[in-house]
Amino acid sequence: MVDVLPVLAEGLCVAGLVQQAVGSWLIARRGRNVVPNDVSAMGLPGISLLKPLYGTEPLLDIALESCFLLDYPKYQIVFGAEDPADPALSLVAALARRYPGVDVAVMSGARPVGRNRKVANLMAMLPGARHDLLVISDADIHVPRDYLTSIATAWRAAPDGMVTSYYTGLPAGDALPSVLGAMQINHQFLPGAAIARALGRQDCLGATMALNRATLEAIGGFPALLDHVADDNVLGRRVRARGQAVGLAGTIPATSVTESTFSALFRHELRWARTIRALVPGAYWGMLVQFPLFWALVGLVLAGFATWAWVFLALASGVRYIVARYLERRLGLAGGGAKAPLLAKTAPPWLFLLRDSLSAIIFGASFWSDNVEWRGQVLRADNGAAAPPA
Repeated sequence: MVDVLPVLAEGLCVAGLVQQAVGSWLIARRGRNVVPNDVSAMGLPGISLLKPLYGTEPLLDIALESCFLLDYPKYQIVFGAEDPADPALSLVAALARRYPGVDVAVMSGARPVGRNRKVANLMAMLPGARHDLLVISDADIHVPRDYLTSIATAWRAAPDGMVTSYYTGLPAGDALPSVLGAMQINHQFLPGAAIARALGRQDCLGATMALNRATLEAIGGFPALLDHVADDNVLGRRVRARGQAVGLAGTIPATSVTESTFSALFRHELRWARTIRALVPGAYWGMLVQFPLFWALVGLVLAGFATWAWVFLALASGVRYIVARYLERRLGLAGGGAKAPLLAKTAPPWLFLLRDSLSAIIFGASFWSDNVEWRGQVLRADNGAAAPPA
């Protein structure tokens, strides 16, 4: 008689491998950036790129500089910091001197008027924005030169809605937690997000949030997001509630993964997990298949370390690695070299087993509490409808 539990564990592993293979294919099929060459003839709108700041971290100067190198006919960068003495403002000042031709506005002294200090910062930054089309992007996002062109092209298809984008993870160094954090984004989040969109979900992802002022005002402006932890998700929900679409740009920027300790990485990913669980408690259980090698390991233990279970774990590890390498090569995430000095190195196969096991632990820990740590605050994750008190 076949023991049911090992087979169930292996079944979850197979489901996870299929999910990641399909999701990776969907991401790779989009290509990196497909935008028209002659942007000047398209009459693309002026854009105000809003970059809220909060302290410094590794690769921040490189991420911010990428915004000064954009190939777009008319755009402005609006930087904002709650603290006028924030060290990130010194980096901005140096970049503004280096690139005097870029239109830059700096706003500081925002009051923390609600739970979400980033949104409070955006409220203070908005008066400095000169253009109607607003693109909100975190400070640690590395953008390609055609970032704004890709966004504006997608936005023109639904000007009353909004545009978001996928993003990849870029480890800020060789520290193992930083590499594992990038792997979670590239090989768990990305395939899952692609499948969710293929199934009809139109989630707004915080790496890129583009909409015009009229749409922002129609959903209640930034104050409507002020008491929510997941401001990006709430923004997308409110746009969809008006019957408008959340479009997807072809561009795929990268976010710096700066955690150098396991405790920092655990807190960061636990915040993500608890926030997602609060927002979509039903769909959250689908994340069980996002750590397939953990289930292969569980099956090995439940099968009493039988030979067939060892073979299954080896085969699953090989498939996991091949799928990851396929996605990295199609997106240009691995390889390095003079042309792409910031590209991440390919993780060795054994590291995927550690990554999946860590994800399983975080999934379990997400049910322990609703509290999350963010920028020195302890907040309670909310469902996007009515935010609880801090």
